[in-house]
Amino acid sequence: MHISPIVRSGLFCLALLWSGFAHAVDDSWELLRAHYKEASPLAQRAAAFLYEYRPERDSDIEPQILIDSVDLAIQARDEFQWAHAVPEDEFLNDVLPYAVLDETRENWRPEMLERCRPIVAGCSTASEAAQALNRELFNLINVHYNTGRKKPNQSPAESIVQGRATCTGLSIILVDACRSVGVPARVAGVASWHDKRGNHTWVEIWDDGWHFLGADEYDAKGLNRGWFVGDASRAIAGSEEHAVWASSYRRTGRHFPMVWNRGDKTVHAVDATPRYTPTEANEAIESDLGNNQSKVQIYLRVFDTRGGERLVASVRAAGTNETHAVITKAGTADLNDMPALFLDKAERAILLIEHEGNIRRYMVPATGEGTQTLELFWDELGLSKAEAESLLNEMYQTRKDSIASESCKKLESGVISIGDHTMKLMEKTFGDEPTNGHSLWISMHGGGGAPPEVNDRQWQNQIGLYELDEGIYVAPRAPTDTWNLWHQAHIDDLFGELIECMIATRNVNPERVYLMGYSAGGDGVFQLAPRMADRFAAAAMMAGHPNETKPLGLRNLPFALLMGAEDSAYDRNKKAREWENSLAELQDSDPDGYLHEVRIYEGLGHWMERRDAEILPWIASQTRNAWPKRVLWHQDDVTHNRFYWLAVNPADAMPRTTIDAVVEGQTISITVRDNLFAITLRFRDELVDLDKPINVLVNEQLLYEGLVTRSVDAIRQTLEERLDPRTAATAELALDWNSSDTP
Repeated sequence: MHISPIVRSGLFCLALLWSGFAHAVDDSWELLRAHYKEASPLAQRAAAFLYEYRPERDSDIEPQILIDSVDLAIQARDEFQWAHAVPEDEFLNDVLPYAVLDETRENWRPEMLERCRPIVAGCSTASEAAQALNRELFNLINVHYNTGRKKPNQSPAESIVQGRATCTGLSIILVDACRSVGVPARVAGVASWHDKRGNHTWVEIWDDGWHFLGADEYDAKGLNRGWFVGDASRAIAGSEEHAVWASSYRRTGRHFPMVWNRGDKTVHAVDATPRYTPTEANEAIESDLGNNQSKVQIYLRVFDTRGGERLVASVRAAGTNETHAVITKAGTADLNDMPALFLDKAERAILLIEHEGNIRRYMVPATGEGTQTLELFWDELGLSKAEAESLLNEMYQTRKDSIASESCKKLESGVISIGDHTMKLMEKTFGDEPTNGHSLWISMHGGGGAPPEVNDRQWQNQIGLYELDEGIYVAPRAPTDTWNLWHQAHIDDLFGELIECMIATRNVNPERVYLMGYSAGGDGVFQLAPRMADRFAAAAMMAGHPNETKPLGLRNLPFALLMGAEDSAYDRNKKAREWENSLAELQDSDPDGYLHEVRIYEGLGHWMERRDAEILPWIASQTRNAWPKRVLWHQDDVTHNRFYWLAVNPADAMPRTTIDAVVEGQTISITVRDNLFAITLRFRDELVDLDKPINVLVNEQLLYEGLVTRSVDAIRQTLEERLDPRTAATAELALDWNSSDTP
């Protein structure tokens, strides 16, 4: 008497209840064997096969899983035309089983059959059915490759709940889907590629022989294709680590190496390596390697951030054209699906990584033998030149807007205060505003060491002392009435604040900020110009005294000195001659630096009958050199942490010390004192080409060689220090030659 699968299933469950076994060890298996004792011969053989090779881990398996495995596998064999021709050995071992590896056991077959039947409705062969399932099923159930899954060996239901799986989870789904419609299928994979680059799992299906395909990696050109073909062709037969193993329900004497559970040897396997390593394939690969004996193979992955998503990017070595580029994979592509570049051994190489129209760079160190896997993180590669300049302008405008309101209030009130010091201001504007912004002239009054009213008169005199063709002319009132009105450290900060306020609210061009001073104000020019040289385009000293200061820091600041020849008080005239000689000597030894103009008026004393105004056109003709190729940073008694493209920690800003830094091409040579061990270099592309490696020598010792990447942090840091878009850096390099952490 024929009993339908549905009725048989009900009777099976009733038998379990009646038996009272309640899941004792092997209850389900014993009942399975007994239940199919009177079934069709094929069903009897199927039940016997499952029983004979039952995994020890499945001793308490749910009985419905077993009954559906037998009944629905036979139903599929009857229903689908390709399944009729499947040999019984393949049917029993690769259609019938309810599990593939060590995944969670679940009754996937009824629902999987309902999902897959419509997909394969128009297919006539097992290969066509497998291709159709690979093309459509993963989108239907919304499961794709993602390493964020909970575990590698997920069951179909576990993967569907998460909407993600790795190659193993995807392969289990496709194997189960194929089996549900009578296509013999199994998992194949390697525990480790020949070069130890990683592991991988894929699917094999039987259609008059075994064929392979990558799960959720549909290829319209057919089976036996995939990104892993080249690697699989170098598998090592018999090797647990490097052979291609295919899963088997039947015991084989070998096991499938599960990298997530290396101690588990209970999943049986056959060595499928010979089908992946034909002589012709090996010869082709060896020939390719032979043509690249001087090369090393670099596999590539690009991520947006560490722990983030992979990106599609074009990668090539600098010096090659676009035809030599490889394209990295993203989205649902397998993590080990990586393109490879061949790079010269023992030579560093710069890679050009292009993503969404932007090109960033990475320097690969000199490489040795074998293959390597390189993971690149887009946000760490450094900005392209265009990206950096665009971002700098954007961040500058944002910061400018953020301080404009407060700056405007300060200028409108005519007072700037920092800490306990307040500086009053008077200003005049001359001429129309140029397209690139007004020039700014800071003019310091004389006096000092006198009652406040005397210094007030000097201040009021200073605002009317000079007439400009163009510019904003500002006469500040010194915060104190001491003899050293303009020498003290608070002046540097107040002038820095004044310049920023003018940039933010008056559209001042930071490349055309000028410093002047008369008498005690001239003393201030002697002091401030060398130590703030990177803020000014030119400085003019009128009738002042240098005191202890030296001209060394004026290397990149045009400097005018005007003095009456008869101005003998405090030996001003003699000091002017000394400075004239010093500047001439410095320029003779360094012709590209120390531009100066000295005018000593014969017959004139401290007041030069307004002859000093003759220097204004010369001053106005100067524009700041924001990125000079040589910087001589000589610290005065008032020290700074930043000077042009050099910066030091506050503790290292020592009075009367000098740093000499020179750029020649892509090499920076720095000479420093013995007790300085750290410095930060700021960069922009007009100083060095940031797309190429640089070398840094400190006291003639090579301290760094390589790329310096443009970064958001460098831009933000330098703009926060100063609202000055021209001296803002797009890259920086911190060096500490007393530390093992030096790059």
